[in-house]
Amino acid sequence: MPNRITRITAVRHGETAWNLATRIQGQLDIDLNATGERQAQQVASALAASDIDAIYSSDLSRARHTAYAIASAAKLDHAMVVLAAGLRERAFGVFEGLTYAEIEQTFPQDAQRWRTRDPHWAPQGGESPTQVTQRVTKVVHAIASQHPGQHLVIVAHGGVLDALYRLATHQ
Repeated sequence: MPNRITRITAVRHGETAWNLATRIQGQLDIDLNATGERQAQQVASALAASDIDAIYSSDLSRARHTAYAIASAAKLDHAMVVLAAGLRERAFGVFEGLTYAEIEQTFPQDAQRWRTRDPHWAPQGGESPTQVTQRVTKVVHAIASQHPGQHLVIVAHGGVLDALYRLATHQ
């Protein structure tokens, strides 16, 4: 009987200038900086010989460009990278574009709930951790069901990787 277990390698996108500035990106489309481009090349080199069957990526450029680097190193055409809006970072609503310090100053009560990782709390216009986990679970199950027994790479964001970890460890 052939192996029907789908193997997923989850990769976080490379660094952006906003990561360095502790500025919340959320679903804003911020591209990689020079360090992030080098990181994308490094992870691509590390995965080059991994026998990848498919690559799925958030459609945001920081993840998409990381996925394209992996595809190039794995000798896959960029057209083989499937972009999925469901793999986007958590929507942070009114927090997007602000630094951690600006959030603390402007929204002190909301900042407290964010810091304590209240699973059901969301900033105005954003998603709660529970909502992100539900979204990511649905998308990843749909992706995996299309690739039984294959090796997939999913390129996304920290919040998505956190949701994947919680899904995998039943937390």
